[in-house]
Amino acid sequence: MKDIFAEKKIEISDGQEKCLQRYYQLLIDWNKKMNLTSITEYEDVVWKHFIDSAFLVRCPIFQKKEGGKIIDLGTGAGFPGIVLSILSPQHQYILIDSLKKRIDFLSVVKEELGLDHVQLFHGRAEDYGREKEFRNQFDFAVSRAVAQLPVLLEYCIPFVKVGGYFVSYKGRKFREEISESQSALQKLSAGLDTVEEFELRGQDEKRYLLFIENRGLTDMRYPRKAGKVKKQPL
Repeated sequence: MKDIFAEKKIEISDGQEKCLQRYYQLLIDWNKKMNLTSITEYEDVVWKHFIDSAFLVRCPIFQKKEGGKIIDLGTGAGFPGIVLSILSPQHQYILIDSLKKRIDFLSVVKEELGLDHVQLFHGRAEDYGREKEFRNQFDFAVSRAVAQLPVLLEYCIPFVKVGGYFVSYKGRKFREEISESQSALQKLSAGLDTVEEFELRGQDEKRYLLFIENRGLTDMRYPRKAGKVKKQPL
């Protein structure tokens, strides 16, 4: 695994490699009894989940922040939050997911890997985003959720402190999504700062990390109630 990470200019220690190997085994074992991922082959998981999640640690904006607070919304099986917590343990992490079974799985991962800097919460982003202890409190919000950018913006920006970033993992159609998000960006007092481009295993597999800066305290109208965010995007 270290060789695969090194191929993408990401250095990991022996201890980090051991954690990721154990994480993979737990993922496969639990996947037999609940649907965590359709990707199960070892190298596919390393590339499509671990490396894909890890690209953030190569980004200058992320590297400049020491000891920050990071929230992963809709974390699923822990991507990218668990991977980032292994590779950048100097930060504090909160992972949220709406499915209790996934949180149960991540609780086992946290305990076995000794990830004391990770907290897990079961619930919806629309609800936590309105709570004082979560609202505008994080240096980075991250999400690999399968949703259009205008929807993700309303879920994620309310968590980000002024001057912090929502980092959205996107594919080739990211420009179209940015174009469709202008209204949402304006209403949420946010703006696109930079886009980092990476390649997975070849030129046909591109990954784009969109760094969207929160430029003002989020209007209290957002996020709206559950269901409305998806049905009527900003």
